[in-house]
Amino acid sequence: MNKETKNQSKSLSALKKAQSLLAKIIEMKEDNRYCVDIMQQNLAVIGLLKSANQELLADHLNSCFKAVMNSNNTAKQKVMIEEILQLNKLSLK
Repeated sequence: MNKETKNQSKSLSALKKAQSLLAKIIEMKEDNRYCVDIMQQNLAVIGLLKSANQELLADHLNSCFKAVMNSNNTAKQKVMIEEILQLNKLSLK
């Protein structure tokens, strides 16, 4: 399995785990479970989503971004750099 496939597999796995856990959190909320228990599970989902995002970013940088940076298309290079900067801003919020 190459590195890109591993990253894709890791991100997909984290997203699926987050989806499953989120369904359980919704059930917990509908069942009026203890707030702290719900919040702890919610934080676990947030962690999984952050992990998936890191894997997605790594995959993007090692594939799409790398290909454009190795090309002579300066317009696309500028767009890609702007995209990464925008993602960075969003991740800091």
